Amino acid sequence: MDTILMRILVSTLVVSLLIFIILLIKKLLNNHMTVKAHYHMWYFLCIPIFAAFLPWNDFYFKEGTDFFKSLLFFDREAPLKGERINGVDVSQAPNSDLLHDFTVSVNKGAPDFVYHTFFTVWVIGVVLFVGTAVYSYYQVYQIKKSAAAVHDQKLNKLLEECKEMVGVNRNIRLRETSLISSPITFGIFHPFIFLPSKTRETFSLNELKYVFLHELHHHKSKDLFVNYVMWIFKIIYWFNPVVWYAVKRIRMDRELACDASVLNLLDESGYIEYGYTIIRFADKKYDRPFEQFAPGIGGTKKQIKQRIQCIAGYSRDSLLLKWKSKVICAVLGIVVLFLAPITNAIASSNDVYQFSGKNAVYEDLSSYFKGFKGSFVLYDPSKNQYQIYNREMSEQRISPDSTYKIYSALFALESKVISLNNNKQAWDGKIYPIPEWNQNQNLATALSRSVNWYFQNTDREVGRKSLEDYFHKIKYGNEDLSGDLDSYWMESSLKISPIEQVQLLYALEDKQFGFQEENIQAVKQAIFIGERKNRQLYGKTGTGMVNGKNINGWFVGFVTKGEDRYYFAVNIQNKDGQAQGSKAAEIAKQILHDKRIY
Repeated sequence: MDTILMRILVSTLVVSLLIFIILLIKKLLNNHMTVKAHYHMWYFLCIPIFAAFLPWNDFYFKEGTDFFKSLLFFDREAPLKGERINGVDVSQAPNSDLLHDFTVSVNKGAPDFVYHTFFTVWVIGVVLFVGTAVYSYYQVYQIKKSAAAVHDQKLNKLLEECKEMVGVNRNIRLRETSLISSPITFGIFHPFIFLPSKTRETFSLNELKYVFLHELHHHKSKDLFVNYVMWIFKIIYWFNPVVWYAVKRIRMDRELACDASVLNLLDESGYIEYGYTIIRFADKKYDRPFEQFAPGIGGTKKQIKQRIQCIAGYSRDSLLLKWKSKVICAVLGIVVLFLAPITNAIASSNDVYQFSGKNAVYEDLSSYFKGFKGSFVLYDPSKNQYQIYNREMSEQRISPDSTYKIYSALFALESKVISLNNNKQAWDGKIYPIPEWNQNQNLATALSRSVNWYFQNTDREVGRKSLEDYFHKIKYGNEDLSGDLDSYWMESSLKISPIEQVQLLYALEDKQFGFQEENIQAVKQAIFIGERKNRQLYGKTGTGMVNGKNINGWFVGFVTKGEDRYYFAVNIQNKDGQAQGSKAAEIAKQILHDKRIY
């Protein structure tokens, strides 16, 4: 839930910044842009919303999004400074077997109730504004229901002539109703122009000509679609006054752009007549909610005054002015593209691995996961086939916790920070909450006991830049090391899906990465668990503990059976604090046994 909240907060900051930039450009370069450019530049506000779903990593912006994450203090989790050995903050089994857990808790920067409270308030606001939108749409429905077709041949002929002038070929239906006092237009797929009752008696054909030209330009410019987008903005960012102000300005710029399009079709004598027509519709109950869905020629007195002033000073756009407008919009577009990855930094925090699933068999293994949300992935290279339980969770990237140590050990060997013959590290005398950590370690014991300080030391010696290069090389999950160097793998920035865990184990043993064979074998031997009926089991557990609760349990590995190999990953999650790596290992072993693999 906090991920969703962070996505909303960061995106609203980006949108607000973009609004300020647009307003600044409009003020400083007011005389260097066309009226239409003043309106169209607001379209760029849509980009930060869509940016959250674009594959920026494929566009080589990965480093940029990681940098933005570090600036935004995205990684709120850090290891607890005060660890206790009372069964709450430390999870430990009575021996050092690889199937048991050794982990410490991480502390979330804000209590869960804070996120719940803010998220609940936001949802309540969204519901209220959705209700307002539904009510507004209901008003339009009532207008459509009460409206009668206009059978006046002169009016219908005039509408067709205006359509030809504007360049609109769609079938636009003309209706009149007593529920409105100013003409409006509505309908994206089935467009209508609604006129107040007795309009023909009140207005001349010439005045109605200007009404039709105005409403038709709204259709031609897709302004009705823009109205829906504006509503979405107001619903998502209902709490942001900057967005409310921007929506107000967009509505005004829309009408000014529409007026300019109409004036461009008229001669100078028509400017005054068009202006007088607009004045006649000033303040005709234009504050109704449905007016935000259905634009029209009318408006408030203040809006009409501004429009009349623009009409009075109207002159046709020169070629130079048009080109300057294009250049300004292009520059703004470049700025927006640089801002977009900031929003994506939040989206990638809850990333999902896109798995094709073409060579996968999906099965129901829920009986093995009682009391847990879980997933199971098995890959058989001989058949090039995956067996998957819970596809959604199998594709979801989450913290790897101690399973990352398989690769941390390999990177340390490849970097020559440690070697096959010299991989011992001396205990620094600091008392750790896990007794097995309070002694000298080598690669084998560090992996079997999941000794955090051992791999924190090797990571520091390898260095962040080299680690990032290694993680990028093997394409480890989201490849995000923007968190603290001592804990980026521990319920922090680095995340990986169960499917990717399996794919990496296969690629590693298949020697696809070009690592030295002896280094791979050393790590492989260090994660050897046991043998049964000429079948060897290799694996590594991982447990994610947050605020003293085990919320994330991993067991990843593979089984060798003669020439055959089976690569697997099990992940379990539970908010009650029972999701441990040892439990994931227990589930995995039972499934592998029932499948007659181990």
